[in-house]
Amino acid sequence: MASHQHFFVACDLPLSPFFWARLILVQLLQCTSMDPKDFEVTSPPTDGISCLSFSSQADFLSVGSWDNEVRIYEVQPSGNTVPKASYSHQGPVLDLAWSKDGTKVVSAGADKAGRMYDITTGQPTQIAQHDEPIKCVRFLDQPQQQIVATGSWDKTIKYWDLRSPQPIGSVALPERCYSMDVKGTLLVAGCAEKHVPVIDLNNPTVIFKQNVSPLKWQTRCVSCFTTGKGYAIGSIEGRLGIQYIEDREQSKNFSFKCHRDEQKNVFAVNSVNFHPIHGTFSTAGSDGTVSFWDKDSKQRIKLFNKVNGTVSATAFNHNGTIFAYAVSYDWSKGYKFALPTNTNKVFLHAVREEDVKPRATKKR
Repeated sequence: MASHQHFFVACDLPLSPFFWARLILVQLLQCTSMDPKDFEVTSPPTDGISCLSFSSQADFLSVGSWDNEVRIYEVQPSGNTVPKASYSHQGPVLDLAWSKDGTKVVSAGADKAGRMYDITTGQPTQIAQHDEPIKCVRFLDQPQQQIVATGSWDKTIKYWDLRSPQPIGSVALPERCYSMDVKGTLLVAGCAEKHVPVIDLNNPTVIFKQNVSPLKWQTRCVSCFTTGKGYAIGSIEGRLGIQYIEDREQSKNFSFKCHRDEQKNVFAVNSVNFHPIHGTFSTAGSDGTVSFWDKDSKQRIKLFNKVNGTVSATAFNHNGTIFAYAVSYDWSKGYKFALPTNTNKVFLHAVREEDVKPRATKKR
């Protein structure tokens, strides 16, 4: 802003108040997204956006919201989006996942129900039930059958065969489930009180390792490495931990600060996503920023412009060429800041190869 003003004053041009008002408005609009070239998703949710998930087969994006709706959009090659379908929960939608064949979306809700939408039939059905809200849902990597795992605030993970109304197995957790991810035979749950149970899906009803978060405060998100050899864990204190599963790789574990500003304010890490091709990862936070990182060289690859609001959810598409992010209130400051005037938007960013490729390790 200052540089624009300096230029026009130096030219001694008569500038009206309307000009400055318009210039400020343009700049505000540009700051809503992290890149001016990003595409805004058509007809976004009307309330807070809790989760984003891309189809594993095609460029279809599902969006879950506190308005109780799951919306599915087709992302066209031009970057424009077309609303294709929607279905409802009886409470806020808290998590989403797609089946490996891209024909089904499953969702977890505060209504204590897990629901599935079949793309081929256009029909939603209830597939899961817990005693408390379901915070997390994932498809398991099963070759012959479609099994869904749900993690709840009732301190259980349950496994559901989509052909049966009753769970086919369950595991008791030490605390409420806040975040969960699956890769291959690895399932990791980020629970209350810093508990991080790790499950080997070859034996899914037994906790393989009962880890503790390396971070000091409440867990916000977990995401498995693309190799299935470990996971990233983010917390409300603006820190991220990189954790390996095997005992022989524990020396590779480390944590680092992120999503903090120059005034030493600390912001929650809301979302972590690994790039499906390169294995680098993104973090998004309550500070309104997104960064891409390389865990192996311990470097930040890219820091994007700050947006006007908190970034509540993110997702890469199936081949890592599109990065979706939601600018929406993340509840990091409590219910008093959940205002009807808050922004609720989803943007699509075209990923540049140089922003996600691993970096060479710096020599010390």
